Amino acid sequence: MNPLGNQQIVPGITVHSSGQASVDPSMTEVLFDLAIRLEEQMSFPVDVEHVLAGIVLAARAGELEPDKPLSPGDPALHKVLVSHVKTVFTRFGGNVGSDD
Repeated sequence: MNPLGNQQIVPGITVHSSGQASVDPSMTEVLFDLAIRLEEQMSFPVDVEHVLAGIVLAARAGELEPDKPLSPGDPALHKVLVSHVKTVFTRFGGNVGSDD
């Protein structure tokens, strides 16, 4: 964590001390591709916000390396994220932000 309280979750995704995540524009396609691939594996309507929430949960559980870029084609990443995205739906009804 840096002096401002910001934490890099993975390259391109940072959680700020306020609890908000920022996503580098280079991650847009990666998150979109992951959403499509995860939705194919799940019975939930997965979007990029669900994937982002799953990534944050997985990182906080120590299941992602903060300096390893995400790859949409990585089956091991899918396995990790499916579990956490399911949590977003089962525990939080799919709501991932204060606007939901």
